[in-house]
Amino acid sequence: MHTFRALLLTLLLIACLPVQAADPAKQADAAASEGLSAVTVFIDVTLGMRKDRAATALTRSHTAFARHGYRVLDVSTYNENGDLQGFFVTYQRADTTASH
Repeated sequence: MHTFRALLLTLLLIACLPVQAADPAKQADAAASEGLSAVTVFIDVTLGMRKDRAATALTRSHTAFARHGYRVLDVSTYNENGDLQGFFVTYQRADTTASH
């Protein structure tokens, strides 16, 4: 019985761990190497990351994409059952915004 409880507790603890967020530098590298003029990424805001860490995640993503000449075009929140789950962020290459 103790083994079952230990296993159950372990599984519950694993389920509560934050999901590893996508690396914004890798996402920006991929978008630039594919020559995308615009890209939308999802910034996951897991439990315990809804304040300072969410802002840090957004800043890191903005910085990574800016290094490749992208600028923020739009940020939209994604809520589920009234809880913030994350942000959809659309970046656009700065050189594609000029009118012809």
